[in-house]
Amino acid sequence: MPLSRHALSDAAQRFGTPLYVYDDAELTAARRRVQQAFGTARVFYAMKANPNLTLLRGFAAAGLGFECVSLGELARAEALGLSGERLILNGPAKSDAEYAAAARLGATIVVDREEEVMLLPPGSRVLVRVNPSLTVSTHDHLATGTARSKFGLTPEQVPGTLNELRDAGHEVLGLHVHIGSAIEQAEDFTAAFARVTALRSQVGELGVLNVGGGWQSNADLPGIAYEAHEAARAFGAELWVEPGRYLVAGAGWLLTRVVGTKRTGRNFCLVDAGMTEFLRPMLYGAAHPLYPMWDALATEIWDVAGPACESGDLLARGVPLPTPQRGQLLVIGEVGAYGASMSSSYLSRPRPAEALWDGQEWHLIRRRATTQETGAAEG
Repeated sequence: MPLSRHALSDAAQRFGTPLYVYDDAELTAARRRVQQAFGTARVFYAMKANPNLTLLRGFAAAGLGFECVSLGELARAEALGLSGERLILNGPAKSDAEYAAAARLGATIVVDREEEVMLLPPGSRVLVRVNPSLTVSTHDHLATGTARSKFGLTPEQVPGTLNELRDAGHEVLGLHVHIGSAIEQAEDFTAAFARVTALRSQVGELGVLNVGGGWQSNADLPGIAYEAHEAARAFGAELWVEPGRYLVAGAGWLLTRVVGTKRTGRNFCLVDAGMTEFLRPMLYGAAHPLYPMWDALATEIWDVAGPACESGDLLARGVPLPTPQRGQLLVIGEVGAYGASMSSSYLSRPRPAEALWDGQEWHLIRRRATTQETGAAEG
């Protein structure tokens, strides 16, 4: 863990817990790994992974575009001055307002179903999303390229949809494929690229092939990049990629304090963060590394439980920890993606603050919500 105990303890003391913290050096390192591996490919950050404006500002300054999936995300990109070819609008159920905003900003729109041909603003610049109908190595909720997922067109629907888009006066750039998040096996990308390139004989040359993202933090990026470029070359196309999780996950930590312990059928380490601050363990069964900021002679097996009145509000199950005491600091790793972005005000709990470490000092980049903002001011 690159951040020191002293720096983490200082952040918790200054800003309170639960608290999300990010390391600017790791954000930069992850971006550079992607740009080095994929070379000439155009990189769009998948904003849903973490939409904090400070992080977005850094990516924008580095030349990245943004893939947006909501009106609010388009608004964030616009607030940073982005438009045109640096924006993509994606999603399976776009609203009229989202179409209108994309048209006003000149964003590329990803067509996700056949009927969108008649819903698009006139003269839209588009990509057509292909669902390769593969079984992929990730949680079902994270798999977007399976036959039963709600995303994309079947390969059989693609050629006709491309022709309909051209006939309707839209600018067809090419194809889009994204098979999911946190893909465990590189072979899944190989299979997906093969399904897409099989369309070459039916659709001809294209301007763009967008292969999405979904790479694990330890993925063989040069190997995946090579195959992605080969797939793009099959169409004579420029390669686009859309990393989200990869760029931010490893740069984020969640700081939480021990509230107490409980010994019933299991040993529970009770902490002040839970499903409202960090939903991934409950939603996906995700396991994240834990770093206890205390030392003790005895180590036991604990479930780390949050404060919500929900039996599923567990941040970890069956993990070894030094015997915890009230007030001690526990750090949860690899939470920079879909951590703060999925936090909620369920139970009228204030959403947590976020802070950025620049190598020398902390900067508060999102203040903690107040109880008035989470319910008391309604009506």
